[in-house]
Amino acid sequence: MGVEPNMTHMTISPDNFDAVLFDLDGVLTATAKVHATCWKKMFDEYLRKRATDTGTPFQGFDIATDYLHYVDGKPRYDGVRDFLRSRGIQLPEGSNDDRPECESVRGLGNRKNDMINDVIASEGVEVFEGSVKLVHKLRRQGIKTAVVSSSNNCLTVLKAAKIEDLFDTRIDGVVAHDLKLPGKPAPDTYLEAAKRLGVDPQRAVVVEDAISGVESGRNGKFGLVIGVARSGNDEELKQHGADLVVSDLGELLD
Repeated sequence: MGVEPNMTHMTISPDNFDAVLFDLDGVLTATAKVHATCWKKMFDEYLRKRATDTGTPFQGFDIATDYLHYVDGKPRYDGVRDFLRSRGIQLPEGSNDDRPECESVRGLGNRKNDMINDVIASEGVEVFEGSVKLVHKLRRQGIKTAVVSSSNNCLTVLKAAKIEDLFDTRIDGVVAHDLKLPGKPAPDTYLEAAKRLGVDPQRAVVVEDAISGVESGRNGKFGLVIGVARSGNDEELKQHGADLVVSDLGELLD
């Protein structure tokens, strides 16, 4: 590897790496908070109804703990399943076309998906300027770029943000489903991106803001895993697999 993992600052160059693989929400686009808010709204509605039906106290979905540990960065239905399991709740799996009001894993996931699509349609998508500038710089240097996201809405978000042309390949929830690739923290989606770009994982960088994402990079034995700590969770990202942590990718532009 061409860099020291404990460096607080570094420059990604063609001497060190051939490709950089970016997560989407929270790394390229300011959609992570919107996702978290939609997850909270959906789960709180379900949990409140469940508390009423069972006569038990209502305990809401907590973004600082529940979202980060059970949902963030994972495929949608895995997030539903893992959070419910943390509360000792078992629901039928259901099917992909379950209506949003259906109390199944996939019904709840579809309910959240409707919420995020409504927000994207009504409010658009904001990008992180430092991230976009870094992508432009990498491409000028001849370094390949990819988006690796668990979201089925990845292309919709990229188009809304007008950055879909900045990446050589895209591995998202739709592609992962078609190829039957396990989601993060398994490394398979990132490894597929590296394969499509024709690069060795040791010559590729993974950029993530989620715990499950940095674990994915570590599990895939990539040359460098960069954590983006937009919520001040530097140490947690390091503990789960980030070699280097920044608060914004603009820090890597110098």
